Amino acid sequence: MKTRFLHLALAALAALSFPGCGNKQGSESPAATAAVDPATAASITGTVTLDGTPPAFKPIDMNASPACAAANPAPVVPPIVVVGENGALANVVIFVKDGLGNYRFDAPSDPAILGQKNCMYEPHVSALMTNQPFQIQNNDPTMHNVHPLPKHNRQWSTSQPAGSAALKSTFGRPEFAMPILCNVHPWMRAFVFVFDHPYFAVTSKTGRFELKNLPPGTYTIEAWHENYAAQDQTVTIGPKESKSISFSFKSTGPPAN
Repeated sequence: MKTRFLHLALAALAALSFPGCGNKQGSESPAATAAVDPATAASITGTVTLDGTPPAFKPIDMNASPACAAANPAPVVPPIVVVGENGALANVVIFVKDGLGNYRFDAPSDPAILGQKNCMYEPHVSALMTNQPFQIQNNDPTMHNVHPLPKHNRQWSTSQPAGSAALKSTFGRPEFAMPILCNVHPWMRAFVFVFDHPYFAVTSKTGRFELKNLPPGTYTIEAWHENYAAQDQTVTIGPKESKSISFSFKSTGPPAN
């Protein structure tokens, strides 16, 4: 009996000695409450280029949908590699991958809009913040079926007839290169990124980007493109400092198809 009471006493002492062990609250990270000080905010700007000849993709065959074929009298090439002057590369997502502290960011109230025009998604690549309004518009005289394929949010698939109101949604968790398909027109594809911070940009045909209002620190900046391996750079910026970086993707020439 004495031995049994001794064991119970030792167990109680151990529980008191390690209050965090098995305590869910003790293992949680503190809530993000810090606000970025605009007086010390810095920025990172830069360009993205393609080194080499852009690959040549076959035009999309839309003959299975008379409405889509009629809307596109000229051949439509998949917008996978879009290049501007001097090799400037579009549709590259530039974002802070690592290095942010415990900051609080409010989602914009303005919606991010994904359009469907001439049986193509526009823009082909876009990005928004978690909990920011997201709208999908059908500007075509035919029905589409919008089908996002998230990994960390709820998946859904909704038909959108011609002339109908915009579909409205939000994403509560971050997503990396989330495909959005159309189950009616299999060639339609877009990529959407969802970030829990505002430090991201998608390049146009100018290849330029800007990440502004960054708190001073050391960051990993990633450049993502659909057709090429992602690239990372480490950048350290001080208070009110502005730094310029560049990314260059190497083209391997026209594809076999």
